[in-house]
Amino acid sequence: MQPRNMSMSGVVDLAALKAASEAKAKAEQARAQRQDAGAGAGQAAEASPLVIEVTEATFETDVLQRSSEVPVVISFWADQAEQSKQLNTVLERLAEQYRGRFVLATADVYANQLLFQQFGVQGVPAVFAVLAGQAMPLFQGAAPEDQIAEVLDQLVAVAEQRFGIVGPEIDPEAAAPPRAPAPPRPATPQEIALSAAHEALDSGDLGGAIQAYKNVLADEPANAEAKLGLAQAELLRRVQGADAAAVRAAAAAPDDVPAQLAAADLDLVGGHVEDAFGRLVDTVRRTAGEQRDEVRLRLLELFEVIGPDDPRVVAARTALARVLF
Repeated sequence: MQPRNMSMSGVVDLAALKAASEAKAKAEQARAQRQDAGAGAGQAAEASPLVIEVTEATFETDVLQRSSEVPVVISFWADQAEQSKQLNTVLERLAEQYRGRFVLATADVYANQLLFQQFGVQGVPAVFAVLAGQAMPLFQGAAPEDQIAEVLDQLVAVAEQRFGIVGPEIDPEAAAPPRAPAPPRPATPQEIALSAAHEALDSGDLGGAIQAYKNVLADEPANAEAKLGLAQAELLRRVQGADAAAVRAAAAAPDDVPAQLAAADLDLVGGHVEDAFGRLVDTVRRTAGEQRDEVRLRLLELFEVIGPDDPRVVAARTALARVLF
């Protein structure tokens, strides 16, 4: 379960390609601003409610802004779907048990069709999380309470480790002031290396970022954050300085494999995810041997940028399997 960049035109914002370090910095800045505002007003911070009903009108404030301080779990439900109402009861109970480590936001899909569509929800119940303005799918359908708690444990850990977001403990019966934050632990060598890679990517040093991410993966091949960062940096280096008009003109020839690869990169960076995937799936269909392998591997790299849980990746994997087998 890895967080991904969020866009209100889809679950993932490819054009932004934000590193986790940038999201963490924004989260820390937002918290500092709110703390300063509270101190300036001479008012004690009030505990936030653990369960809220979110609408399209309140989404910006209640979810996106709030997610810089505490993980927000969004449960899409419908009155006609009894299973979704039962799930909300379980989530509300867990929200009290977690005492502010996350906030539960419930959204009626019939009253909030735009949110329903923008999150790419396939059916209810469906549960997502938002961290520092970035969204990730958690699960769809009913699940035992102990399994849901395991997912929430992972969410809380990701929020703290990747984004520095630790929701303050709240007494459900009586609002209590937040606990003083624990002293920061020393960064591990892997975290230092990842931070250096993120900084190189943010500064535009794509070659340095690529090498730094590769160094992390050499020691920890399964590091999902490094895989994502490497895929992003390599994509950005490929499109850097590209003449979009020339690339599109060359891609008019369907048998020009390098042109199709270059055009797919531009599609992806521009946010045209389905176009990029469809172009490469069609190219796999038309090619064979080494060329087919090259296109297939590039498609897998682009899947890594988007994330395995994105419905567009799931659909493209199915289409690729049909072509290959």
